[in-house]
Amino acid sequence: MKWQWNLGKFAGIDVYIHATFLLLVAWVGYSHWLENQSWSEVFSGILFILALFACVILHEYGHALTARKYGIKTRDITIYPIGGVARLERMPEKPIEELWVALMGPAVNVVIAAGLFTYLTLTSSLVPLSELTIASGSFVERLMMVNVSLVLFNLIPAFPMDGGRVLRALLAMRMDYVKATQIAASIGQGVALLFGLIGLFGNATLLFIAFFIWIGASQESSATQMKNAISGIPVGRTMLTDYKSLSPRDPLSQMAQLILAGSQHDFPVLDNDRVVGVVTRDDFLTALTQHGQNVAISAVMRSNPPAVDSYEMVESALMRIQESGIPALPVTHSGQLVGIVTAENITEYLMIRSALQASKMVVPI
Repeated sequence: MKWQWNLGKFAGIDVYIHATFLLLVAWVGYSHWLENQSWSEVFSGILFILALFACVILHEYGHALTARKYGIKTRDITIYPIGGVARLERMPEKPIEELWVALMGPAVNVVIAAGLFTYLTLTSSLVPLSELTIASGSFVERLMMVNVSLVLFNLIPAFPMDGGRVLRALLAMRMDYVKATQIAASIGQGVALLFGLIGLFGNATLLFIAFFIWIGASQESSATQMKNAISGIPVGRTMLTDYKSLSPRDPLSQMAQLILAGSQHDFPVLDNDRVVGVVTRDDFLTALTQHGQNVAISAVMRSNPPAVDSYEMVESALMRIQESGIPALPVTHSGQLVGIVTAENITEYLMIRSALQASKMVVPI
């Protein structure tokens, strides 16, 4: 079961809500009921949290639409209890582009806060901040202050917040991208340690934020190092050349025999030496459970999978694997199948390459 639901497509981007977000809504409603014993207060609390996350969605669209200007598509936007995530197909290659993409999210919240402030001023509705709490006070003014908080929080110079990407982009204008990422990640982990120390004195929220920042910084640093490690490596060096294939007319029992006989999990499907599909282990197991072993491979395979040329770079192959959701893609040269490429095989290649470099031997691969 996928624990998220599609809210619709806006500006060509699918927006999803994760199931755990409903827990937040329920908690907000329950908290307001305990405090006020009033359904109108419960409704007001839920309405406020929905308005807040509408601002979060607009924040993510700030990133997504700016990225679109640079030719970068956004796969989707998903809303979680801790915020929103816009999944870009790739990060901008130029530091100035990453800077603008990172800044446009908080910029949206600045515009929203400014618009609400203007409304409150024109209607003489501003009240002292001391009269506001998270759960009570002027609805519009609380929403304005939340947007201000979103700007300040997102500009903390630490991954995975926007401030970490802003810092990395500024550093990358003066130094190597990998080094800029490592410095930005180290600064972010320093911020995490500071928040953690403060959180130890009774603020559980800061402890959670510290953990969130530390993990985000580590993941961003590792991802950048991986991207740098595979740069300039052609697929032909990392592809699996000792593989088995299937015919679209083969029964599932044939694939079962191949899986049991070796370590290959996903198989290219050939018809007259032409790649017509790929059948994955997950699809195989699902079909085997539902229909039995006599069903033809043609009914199970994923037709017309994206092919990768053996001279293409590994980075583009990994991107295609992620985009297609197919764990093993056929590798062709001059129209002929010459291998298959998987993320696992690329990782093994890098491990071997790293071991050879560490031993100060000539790397023959």
